[in-house]
Amino acid sequence: MQYRHAIGALTLMAALVMTFASASAFDQTKYPDWKGQWRRAESGPVKFDPGKPQRAQEAPLTPEYQAIFEANLRDQDAGGQGIDPTYTCLSPGMPRIMNIYEPMEIVITPDTTHILTQHIHDARRIFTDGRDFPKDEDPTFAGYSIGKWSDTGGDGRYDELEVETRNLRNPRTYDSTGIPFHADGETVIKERIYADKSDPNVLHDRITSYDHALTRPWTVTKTYRRNPDPRPFWRETVCAEENNHVEIAGQGYMLSADGLLMPVKKDQPPPDLRYFRQK
Repeated sequence: MQYRHAIGALTLMAALVMTFASASAFDQTKYPDWKGQWRRAESGPVKFDPGKPQRAQEAPLTPEYQAIFEANLRDQDAGGQGIDPTYTCLSPGMPRIMNIYEPMEIVITPDTTHILTQHIHDARRIFTDGRDFPKDEDPTFAGYSIGKWSDTGGDGRYDELEVETRNLRNPRTYDSTGIPFHADGETVIKERIYADKSDPNVLHDRITSYDHALTRPWTVTKTYRRNPDPRPFWRETVCAEENNHVEIAGQGYMLSADGLLMPVKKDQPPPDLRYFRQK
């Protein structure tokens, strides 16, 4: 019995030693200080390219997808949602996640960098453990992100995270204006995330989208600013709460204040009621 107790104690000690060794192997000083709460640097409407007007993003779309985009704008002008899928609380997906509709937190660990936001399923995992892209995983809205840290300053500390994201599913758009992605789902997103050289409280994300709906790669740079409050307020956001949008058979409707279905566009027909007893 004492022998068994001794073996158990040794096993526990070995597990603790391995845990402490793993923890000590992660040298936080080698990684950038990106702690805290980050918000979009710009104010006003959320745009994919912050430097351009909301409806003049100048996405290099092919003629086919430019026509899809323009038809989507006409539907929005008539009161509809166009092809923007998020109004029913569907995830915006990548790279729209990085529009940062809610404040962002970055958590760096040895194998994974987590980007956390309180929006619609916008959390990201960026794997930095040297793995390759999976061969048979189902695509997701956030996709599969693999990152690599770089020491561009040569001072022994990482200062830039390069990320490639694949395995993305549709439907997705770049922002609420409905700029589309190709239906083939073969989008590749590449990012360079780094702090501003003159201000560590400013973070940049240079995003390049490779997609067959584009005539060339499309690059935009997003900027985030750190909240100076060391204990910022993190608001809970639940998209489904008080969301009055309803989609039926591909058509968007609204629920009125009294809970009744109502149109969103002029002369919009009601949904098919064949399964309801008509009075």
